Amino acid sequence: MRIDAHHHVWDLARRPQPWLDAPELAAIRRGFGLAELAPVAQAADIQRTVLVQVLPDLTETREFLALAAAEDLVAGVVGWLDLTAPDVADTLAELRQGPGGELLVGMRHLVQGEADPAWLARPDVRRGLGEVGAAGLCYDLLTLPHQLPAAIETVRALPEVPFVLDHLSKPPIAGGELEPWAALLRELAREPNVSCKLSGMVTEADPQGWTVADLRPYAEAALDAFGPERLMFGSDWPVCLLAASYEQVVDAVDELTEDLEPNERALIFGGTAARVYGLSAAGEKPA
Repeated sequence: MRIDAHHHVWDLARRPQPWLDAPELAAIRRGFGLAELAPVAQAADIQRTVLVQVLPDLTETREFLALAAAEDLVAGVVGWLDLTAPDVADTLAELRQGPGGELLVGMRHLVQGEADPAWLARPDVRRGLGEVGAAGLCYDLLTLPHQLPAAIETVRALPEVPFVLDHLSKPPIAGGELEPWAALLRELAREPNVSCKLSGMVTEADPQGWTVADLRPYAEAALDAFGPERLMFGSDWPVCLLAASYEQVVDAVDELTEDLEPNERALIFGGTAARVYGLSAAGEKPA
């Protein structure tokens, strides 16, 4: 089972997406749904996906769960809630009782947008993260490189919570810089309760002229740090369309992992995501 562990959908007629107002995002300033993703995923031999939150909005999370329940393509949903709220456990229970609630596999907050680089270290945030872990869910880390020190401290302080690092923490691929990002990534990977998505690379590279060679040092750093058993492929569709088609993203990761053993590639393209998120094959009940 080949899995795309990270993609989004949105409908501008249903809910505004203010983040799309940035001039550089004009190419994706329209609606994107599963009907558009399904054929390109099928062409790339992707059988199942993980749908990831876009907005800090509980209503969006409820809608994503209902959508996942109605579509076999989506195996799991990474939603959003306010980690600092006093009723995190109650909110998680309410989400799970609603349509598609059994498909909730993780939560995420747009930490990259927080002005405080140590936001993840706040006591109220960590309390919320502990509740996410206690509910048997993963937490997706969406950070920038300068926020990795707080992420490392948090992952270390909450060993019972499974974490997944999104987009390699967005290293400066376009500038060709590896440090201090690579050292921080290695330190994070020393904690056994964190995995990483091999995703989001093309949009951190030169969107008009990236090559697989540009991505390779960053992919190899992630492979060295986490190993295939803690890496998972994600397309970041439709955001990836700013720099590459779905097919090009899949082909790039195929090329970046071509020297691995078949079983190692199978982990990156499905096995790790299935294990970490507890995903099932289409038509089966979630683990």
